[in-house]
Amino acid sequence: MKEGPILQIQEITKTFGGIIALNRVSFEVGEGEILGIIGPNGSGKTTTVNCITGFVKPSSGRILFRGKNITGKPPHKIADMGLTRTFQIMRPYFSLPAYKNLVIPLFSPRARRTGGWRGGGRRGDRNTVGIDILEEIGFERDSYVPFKVTSTLPTGYLKRLELARCLALKPELIICDEVFSGLSMSEIASMVPLIERLQMSGITLIMIEHRLRELFKVADRVLVLNFGEKLVEGSAAEVMADPRVREAYFGSEKVEEVMRHA
Repeated sequence: MKEGPILQIQEITKTFGGIIALNRVSFEVGEGEILGIIGPNGSGKTTTVNCITGFVKPSSGRILFRGKNITGKPPHKIADMGLTRTFQIMRPYFSLPAYKNLVIPLFSPRARRTGGWRGGGRRGDRNTVGIDILEEIGFERDSYVPFKVTSTLPTGYLKRLELARCLALKPELIICDEVFSGLSMSEIASMVPLIERLQMSGITLIMIEHRLRELFKVADRVLVLNFGEKLVEGSAAEVMADPRVREAYFGSEKVEEVMRHA
């Protein structure tokens, strides 16, 4: 992992009416790191992601990406800077073939500017590059799967397609919103090496997850949110040993079971 933060969250607060969704949350993400963010339902995980990626504007506080203030910028501007995300509820173009979902981001200003559809050893038109990216994230190139209408794909392929659409933009940081959710154990087993390869390629990742055993296999550090506040952060072992996490999130028996299988 490289030194220095690529992302800095400074005292972010978000209120919806009289409800405080986030209360002065601060943390940093080191370049090349995998940060896991966990917490019970309603803890503020999704609001945090939405604030970072521009889908929600914080009520106060600052978000810095590579030292530049991106607070309140629209999502397309943030993505153009190299900060992308997947969605827990997948949002592909369901009526298009899978590979055509990659052609659209390959026309983006960032892809053209960074050589995303020509560089990285890739050659050919955008259709070919789209298929190349799908192959990188686990689609079988010599099968018909990349050409199938997206609405017919099972959840495992849709999750990978979400990641592929991020990769088409040549991102520096990807926020993965429950990428393991809804997958079988065999699908997760094949997804873990993919996450590790993304990190090895130099991409920083933030992973929002409920599948803790799988998350702890790849995360360098874990942050716990509860009732819109940062509860604790550290290694998986440190976080799960904290009595506040036991009380707020799991119960002691669940914590011991998760750590035994992590």
